[in-house]
Amino acid sequence: MASHGIKDQVAIVGMGCTPFAEAFGKSTDDLLIDAAQEAFSSAGVGKDTVDAYWLGTAQSGMSGITLAKPLQLHGKPVTRVENFCATGSEALRQASYAVASGAYDVAMAIGVEKVKDSGYQGLNAFPIPNDGTARTLTAAAMFSMVAPAYAKRFGVDEASLREALARIASKNHYNGARNPRAQFRREVSSEQVCAAPPVAGVLGVFDCAGVADGAAAAIVVRAEDAHRYTDRPLYVKALSFVAGNGSGLLDPDYDYTTFPEVVACARDAYEQAGVTDPRHQLAMAEVHDCFTPTELVLMEDLGFAERGTAWKEVLAGTFDLHGELPVNPDGGLKSFGHPVGASGLRMMFEAWLQLRGEAPAERQIETVTERHLALTHNLGGYPGEMVSFVGIVGTQRG
Repeated sequence: MASHGIKDQVAIVGMGCTPFAEAFGKSTDDLLIDAAQEAFSSAGVGKDTVDAYWLGTAQSGMSGITLAKPLQLHGKPVTRVENFCATGSEALRQASYAVASGAYDVAMAIGVEKVKDSGYQGLNAFPIPNDGTARTLTAAAMFSMVAPAYAKRFGVDEASLREALARIASKNHYNGARNPRAQFRREVSSEQVCAAPPVAGVLGVFDCAGVADGAAAAIVVRAEDAHRYTDRPLYVKALSFVAGNGSGLLDPDYDYTTFPEVVACARDAYEQAGVTDPRHQLAMAEVHDCFTPTELVLMEDLGFAERGTAWKEVLAGTFDLHGELPVNPDGGLKSFGHPVGASGLRMMFEAWLQLRGEAPAERQIETVTERHLALTHNLGGYPGEMVSFVGIVGTQRG
């Protein structure tokens, strides 16, 4: 992949994140104001200090006016972006590249989604096909096919795979129970996961992420300016994005046990950041656990486990809060729900807290004492037809 990256050229100097919830008492404007104000305060700046804004939202507004109006911005460039479930991360990518280019000194990336008032209950079958056919499978149905495919390819018996998937959900709910910004704050046992009502294939209710309202924001500046705003900036090491061409849906050899877009995206991000051993160089990872089989496959696509072994690593606790490589220490999509435009920046907010040692004691990971890098990841779309984002940030330049 031809990607030069912008390693250590820009830094995040302030972040904000609202609680993710059924925010019936808050409007889209309220959520944007709350996240932006926390980010402004975190960086010690006002709205006029920010030169340009990038807004990520999939369904909660059109154009930059969606942000310019509630923040009452005057004469500022505000760009709305959308890229499926990577929308929030796309906003960060665009803001970072804009600062790295020299076009702006200070930029904000902010993401929001406010959907619960509409009765929205889950990811729908969007977009509507334009070739005369109708998409008939929901996201849950599409991702449910990953589980039996994985079991068949790697010879994993049904009970062991079911136990591994349940462990992923239980792990993320354990972490989320310790996060005051998470929507679902109860621990859920593996037994409860397995006993939940079915949704699609082997997936039950607790195998699927929910939906929520929320917003999150980041302020980005040139790396050499970072210490004017904070003594603990996060330097951007890599920002990679890949849009698949949909060939997986047409390829008879595609077997649903890997997401090629994620593999390509991770490879590019690691090259940008100079990461050669992600499992032992990263302090933590926030990954897109829209469904439990998704997180399982991601452990292999992101290079955290060898092919066909992630299920064993999950059961061994490798990715637990105090495991060898904590994954989704904030509770992930399972605990937060998935307000599409905000999720990517919510993940970065957890990296911000953990790498700076600001996560609550009961949720603080130990790996940060020796490692200084964190990874965030989104995917959007369906197996065989998706987009992928991988970002890496660190506390030290060089």
